[in-house]
Amino acid sequence: MRILLVEDDPDLGPAIARALRGEQCAVDLVPSGIDAQHLGETERYDVAVLDLGLPDREGTAVLKGWRDAGRDLPVLVLTARDGWSDKVAGFKAGADDFLTKPFRIEELMMRLRALVRRSAGHGATRIACGPLAFETQTGVFELDGLPVKLTALEHRVLAALMLAKEAVIERLDLMERVYEGDADVDSNSLEVIIGRLRKKIGASLIETVRGRGYRLTAGGR
Repeated sequence: MRILLVEDDPDLGPAIARALRGEQCAVDLVPSGIDAQHLGETERYDVAVLDLGLPDREGTAVLKGWRDAGRDLPVLVLTARDGWSDKVAGFKAGADDFLTKPFRIEELMMRLRALVRRSAGHGATRIACGPLAFETQTGVFELDGLPVKLTALEHRVLAALMLAKEAVIERLDLMERVYEGDADVDSNSLEVIIGRLRKKIGASLIETVRGRGYRLTAGGR
């Protein structure tokens, strides 16, 4: 899961980013509305966490700008404002969820996972593809009922493939969902990760679609 985190608090922003990275997520942290506007319109994210009280632009204005530009990424508003009018303004601007500060990181993570799951068209928290299962609320993968140990990058790749199971994900699209914006990415790194995943879950589950990308499929098992 790649997350756009828009938070201007110099202590809270990095703390949230560290916690989310500890949950296998890639996080791009930006403190300004102008930068958030640009990234939200030009980069690929699975979900955004947006503060309302930004120093240069209201969070609702950033969100409305994304929606006016046709960006449909799920957005969770995270703010200290708890008034009804603030919630109404957030939802009217296009928010999908609303969480007030202070909060528990566990709740934030559960809400983000639910937003990403639903945006991919899955109602149930547990997604299966042949012998492979993904419990989206805990982030745990199981193969034939046994947990699969994955690195952070392997987890992001496999989660993206599982959420889009039986559909092809373009190679560039998959890379954009896996790596943070400032990452120094080797051109062959995705192929290396796919190779490691095939060794862990079985080569037949991940299909290479020549000239396009990859697909997770139960057709081979």
